[in-house]
Amino acid sequence: MTECKYRDAGFLMEQSNITMVIKTAEYLISSPDWEQCPTPVWPEYAFIGRSNVGKSSLINILANNERLAKTSGTPGKTQLINHFAINNAWYLVDLPGYGFAKRSLSQRRQWEQMIENYLRKRTNLVSVFVLIDSRHEPQKIDLEFVNQLGGWNIPFSLVFTKADKSTQAIVSKNVKTFLNKMRETWQFLPPNFVTSTVKKTGRDAILNYIDEMNAQFRAIA
Repeated sequence: MTECKYRDAGFLMEQSNITMVIKTAEYLISSPDWEQCPTPVWPEYAFIGRSNVGKSSLINILANNERLAKTSGTPGKTQLINHFAINNAWYLVDLPGYGFAKRSLSQRRQWEQMIENYLRKRTNLVSVFVLIDSRHEPQKIDLEFVNQLGGWNIPFSLVFTKADKSTQAIVSKNVKTFLNKMRETWQFLPPNFVTSTVKKTGRDAILNYIDEMNAQFRAIA
């Protein structure tokens, strides 16, 4: 059974009601590999998911800047490790999506290796936010990816996106089913969030979680 080194999702209920204020958010650099990423002095949070899961839109909502990360309806548009500086205090990272993309097999494998190297070697990486489309039942590729993160002992949270695109009943059912699937092999579940970029649902909860993790990062730095 996979072990998770986080506190359980119930931790989210204990957070402060005061949401982190985003004062500055700026693009820094797009890197072809982890060794060319910015100096790892700030806590870092990476966002990843299947192609077209709404990753760039979520990043823009979190950063309170609709033009920060480029959005596209074309799967596989993000091809590099994109760093953004938030409040001159922490990094937000937009990673290439996994799964379907209109690219060659060799290029997809190159992306996979780039992502693995980044996830396993980036020393200031505090947590990975794995985006899951809440409109669909659990997808094998998403479950395999979170299990791989567990195998690498990489902290992560689940972000169920596009909650406004379906009924609340369907979203709740799909989220519950996904978590139940994880319980089959996981001893503890990671934090999880349900989001809508249209209604900004989940934004405050994610920022509060990052704020708490930043405090822990500074305490042990």
